[in-house]
Amino acid sequence: MTLLDIVLHPDDVLTTPCKPVDVVDAAVRKLVMDMAETMYDAPGVGLAAPQIGVLQRVTVIDITPKDEPKENLIVLINPEIIHREGEITRYEGCLSIPRVYEKIDRSRKVTVRALNIDGKVFEITGEGLLAVAMQHEIDHLDGILFFERMSRLKKKRAQKRYLKVLEDLEYEREHPDEEIEV
Repeated sequence: MTLLDIVLHPDDVLTTPCKPVDVVDAAVRKLVMDMAETMYDAPGVGLAAPQIGVLQRVTVIDITPKDEPKENLIVLINPEIIHREGEITRYEGCLSIPRVYEKIDRSRKVTVRALNIDGKVFEITGEGLLAVAMQHEIDHLDGILFFERMSRLKKKRAQKRYLKVLEDLEYEREHPDEEIEV
């Protein structure tokens, strides 16, 4: 397995809709394993292929709490939401927009139809965090960032915070050994 670089906003790949996977073959399975390793290392609860620069409809999710063994990997290939119900508002973050969190309205419960890592069709229903994670990752596959789920005011504030994050990340890259006093 290989750790992959996570693409950061505003890279155009993040707003480009992905193409469906034609065949779940060894290359797709390797992509899934590399994505899972990258997601766990980040650490995050989900990662979509465009976040590592690949425009295919592939995502991985694991909402297991941080301090528990990661044994609940969900692989969604060519996912589509086939049922939604209720509403939930939760803080969301994004590995491609680091250190920015905002409350987002989503469906409380969703059912998704997808292919698994063996290329078999299956359905999964999630509530709460799992429903939010599935919706967030499927948005990535459609070229939609969580900024687009915010009101205009929230979006403006979040984008302003993100510009500061980018400045901080650039400083950290330029000064990797410098200790920062808090």
